[in-house]
Amino acid sequence: MSHADPNCIFCKIAGGQIPSRKVYEDEELLGFHDIRPHAPVHFLLIPKVHVPSLQDVGPEHEALLGRMLALAPRLARENGADNGFRVVVNTGPDGGQEVYHLHVHVMGGPRPWRVG
Repeated sequence: MSHADPNCIFCKIAGGQIPSRKVYEDEELLGFHDIRPHAPVHFLLIPKVHVPSLQDVGPEHEALLGRMLALAPRLARENGADNGFRVVVNTGPDGGQEVYHLHVHVMGGPRPWRVG
């Protein structure tokens, strides 16, 4: 993995230093279950390269972002969200971002959800 932040928890998860319940992995992306799920199906998709937030992406990230969003429907269905799902990208302090490594929340399953 290149371009990792040694202090970033998601970089540590992507690098295998911290275990996770994976739903997907390839050379560029990792998908894993959220440790505090807000829906019956709730996983995160992250790039393995460290990008702090959606606010920090540029033209060089277009293909990566496209892959993340194109992968979300397949993984949502595979994980049981076959009646629809929600995709959320919290960005910055006012956007509710807690971990400063770009990540996409994919949430689905029967409503109502507790939060989110």
